[in-house]
Amino acid sequence: MNIVLRCTQGILLLLFVAGCAMVTQQEITQAVPGMALDPFFWDFGKVEKGKTVVHTFILKNNAPHSLSVKTVNTSCGCAVTKIGEKSIPPGESTSLEVAFDSRDYSGVVQQYIYVHTDDLDNPILRFIIKADVV
Repeated sequence: MNIVLRCTQGILLLLFVAGCAMVTQQEITQAVPGMALDPFFWDFGKVEKGKTVVHTFILKNNAPHSLSVKTVNTSCGCAVTKIGEKSIPPGESTSLEVAFDSRDYSGVVQQYIYVHTDDLDNPILRFIIKADVV
């Protein structure tokens, strides 16, 4: 009887500790501006109004064939992009630089960058940038 009670207490303690340690990726990203666990998301954190901030995403080709970037579009004129290479060989990477101009914004802003490729399974890749303009 004593062994069963101790095993039950041990299991409950283990579940409690595991539950307390669970933190979602979103909570971590929100807690630390400028840190992104999601390679398609970047949070600039607090940005002074009128400043332009820049982040470089890495676009890696995991396919067994070359990947071609057709076009890159943004959800507004406040985000300007620059792609490194438009043809990415298998296993290689290229950079996607995004500059966000905070001039016309205040508060929390989220914008989208759409990378159109020739990949039939994922023809459009969506990147997200976020800033708290103060």
